[in-house]
Amino acid sequence: MFRHHSQPLVTAPAETAVLALLLAEGPLSRVELARRTGLSSTAVTKAARPLIDDGYLYELPPERTAPGAGRPVNPLAVAPDREYFIGLKISADRLFGAVCDLRAGIRATAVRPLGECTPEAVARLVAELVDELLDTEPAFRDRTRHLGAAVNGDVDRESGRLRHSGLLGWRDVPLAELLSASTGLSVTVENDVRALTVAEHWFGEGIGTGYFALVTIGAGIGSALVVNGRLLRGAYGVAGEVGHLCVDPNGPLCWCGARGCVEAIASTDAILASVRHDTGDGNLAFDEVVRMAREGHPAAGGAFARAGNAIGVGIAALVNLVGPERVVVSGEGVDAYDLLGRHIQEAYAAHAFGAASRCPLSLRPLPWEEWARGGAAVAIQALFPQYTATPTAGSG
Repeated sequence: MFRHHSQPLVTAPAETAVLALLLAEGPLSRVELARRTGLSSTAVTKAARPLIDDGYLYELPPERTAPGAGRPVNPLAVAPDREYFIGLKISADRLFGAVCDLRAGIRATAVRPLGECTPEAVARLVAELVDELLDTEPAFRDRTRHLGAAVNGDVDRESGRLRHSGLLGWRDVPLAELLSASTGLSVTVENDVRALTVAEHWFGEGIGTGYFALVTIGAGIGSALVVNGRLLRGAYGVAGEVGHLCVDPNGPLCWCGARGCVEAIASTDAILASVRHDTGDGNLAFDEVVRMAREGHPAAGGAFARAGNAIGVGIAALVNLVGPERVVVSGEGVDAYDLLGRHIQEAYAAHAFGAASRCPLSLRPLPWEEWARGGAAVAIQALFPQYTATPTAGSG
């Protein structure tokens, strides 16, 4: 049976607000929950009761209060073991899986190499990987209903279809349907960078921010934005694509057909192509280019300098337009951040406008398991309709 949509855990706005805040920032007292959500104390107590009865929340022992401050309070906390989620990252050559708890804490991981990379073959392998993960602990199988898949490419999250992935060579694949049929779980599919952004916003560097951005450096230059607490997709699903901002109209041709995109200058493939061209050595590998740059080779150093400059200009444009409170820079390319960082920071400082320049850039190296955790995070988020519904005209 096809069940690609996760069933909402709560639908009442008050319950949603209380549980979502506790997931990200708990434990919190009822008084603090009322202050942070704008609800009355009575409304918070009413919203929390069914969640306590269902085992999703519990009361901590009373906290001591100052003399004369009234009776001790019992903070509310999320019971992370109440439910588990499978997170999946589909790359070009491997599957990365994780079991995560209700607060996206990683409890178990597994990796499988990909042989045949067709959607049907991947769905079969995902089923094997999920079985392996669910057998890790006795409680996992009984308490796991949802899977979140993070995948490169253009994803229609509402329908669960992967419209196109150049990395995988897939087009118009009903991925949620395939994975639900093979695993028996409810499935949410999301672009991998956006999934990672959800994980960082709800459970990582972006906790407590209403405006947040994540930029990934690697084989591509990816990015995603959170605006007013919600992931921004835009009318056509490509909002926040810093990798395809033009920073040099006379620059190299990008795979998208335009010239001078950030990605055409700053991706690992672009850096490698530049150094191969400048040295005349078409057999160089990226690791060799990194070593050359660290040893002071001018062609390699120059390629990383241009890449860092392009990334910094792109991030500045994003910050100027949206005004995030924090930007996290991540991805496999941060392994060479010592060669990029100064140039990113200098270009960012030179192009960020006015008060926007106060937005800090945080470097966050993330292993592949964190990308799988991103898949779990979107499965968790899918239980809260107000965070996943597409904004309409005039909505906040």
